[in-house]
Amino acid sequence: MLTPFDSPKSLHWQQSLRSPIIRQLEIFSFTMQFLTFLLWDRLTGANRGKKRQRRAKWLVDRLINLGPTFIKIGQSLSTRADLIPLEYIEQLTQLQDRVPEFNSQEAIRVIETELGQPLDNLFASFSVSPLACASLGQVHRARLLSGEEVVIKVQRPNLEGLFNLDFEVLHRLTRWLNIFSVVKKYNLEAIYQEFFELLFQEIDYIHEGKNADRFRENFKNYPQVKVPLVYWQYTTRKVLTLEYVPGIKVDDRETLIANGINVDGIIQLGICSYLKQLLQDGFFQSDPHPGNMAVSQEGELIFYDFGTMFELKSVAKDQMIETFFAILRKDTETVLKTLVYMGLIEPVRDLQPVRNILQFLLDEFRDKPVDVRVFEQISDQVYLMFKQQPFRLPPQMTFIIKSVTTLDGIARSLDPQYNL
Repeated sequence: MLTPFDSPKSLHWQQSLRSPIIRQLEIFSFTMQFLTFLLWDRLTGANRGKKRQRRAKWLVDRLINLGPTFIKIGQSLSTRADLIPLEYIEQLTQLQDRVPEFNSQEAIRVIETELGQPLDNLFASFSVSPLACASLGQVHRARLLSGEEVVIKVQRPNLEGLFNLDFEVLHRLTRWLNIFSVVKKYNLEAIYQEFFELLFQEIDYIHEGKNADRFRENFKNYPQVKVPLVYWQYTTRKVLTLEYVPGIKVDDRETLIANGINVDGIIQLGICSYLKQLLQDGFFQSDPHPGNMAVSQEGELIFYDFGTMFELKSVAKDQMIETFFAILRKDTETVLKTLVYMGLIEPVRDLQPVRNILQFLLDEFRDKPVDVRVFEQISDQVYLMFKQQPFRLPPQMTFIIKSVTTLDGIARSLDPQYNL
């Protein structure tokens, strides 16, 4: 029987484990439709905006129907403006809020199986209605027998089996797509490998608990950053129990102001915490959406989710630091050199248009918000630059770009004039 929180879409993907051949056909059919739409949209240009929007909504519905693997793929694609049109990006960003819940009795079964005891022997109280729901699991509030208030993150049933099936199907599909030269330049194999590596880490809640402990250690000397404690005796690969740390949603400007919290201070705290993660620790939360961050009544910044942490190699971190200070110095040549080194710009024969744009950006926008109309001054250089299309987004940079752009969106929701 379905509970009020369930929907047929939330259950559809579970049938795939019993019908792997049908799953393969569904994935192949969906991929062919999506690529056909994408190719057509690229060829027809901006005058097809309304049809693009309809197809983008179709895409999101299909991703939800195909289940957790494809919801995660959609969330990752929402950062890839280099791959897909803006109308698709706008729809894909809504995936975070459209994930259906699963039956709470299923959640209780997972908890009791993983922890080896009936629920009443483990918790003094347990809230049947989930606090939050994501593609891979959902969160319930509870109270331990010893009195501590906690939240319990419970994994959706049968995820690992589904991921193993999707892993094989998508690997075959990726290899097949690589026969097309237009696809080869996007290095789908590397993106695929990195995506699934992180995905399999994300469904190991012991790994997430260790990430939380490491993140808390990194910020132990920063009292304004709060990281919930992990209750390891109530944690397994499929159940994660954390300290309950309530807060105001980080982008809820009205509530923050109503509680006397300095919004500008929160923006600065958020930006500085990410600069520390990226440039100092080399270990950062790659999905800082508003559901993963909050603000306490005392003005502390609270981090909640540690399943999608990403570790920067020391070379990449050094290059980012060099780029950061080159931007502060308005050193165009060093910025260009480091962007080429990190693979964000291809070393094409004539980089002068890119050099001109970088110089223009540093001169015009480093200390003030971007005004798109100003680009009319250098329209010829912009045209040349995009004609060459020297920009690339290597797999390892996807998560950094995603973090920074999401953080920028949060900052702008708190202060529209903020310039990251």
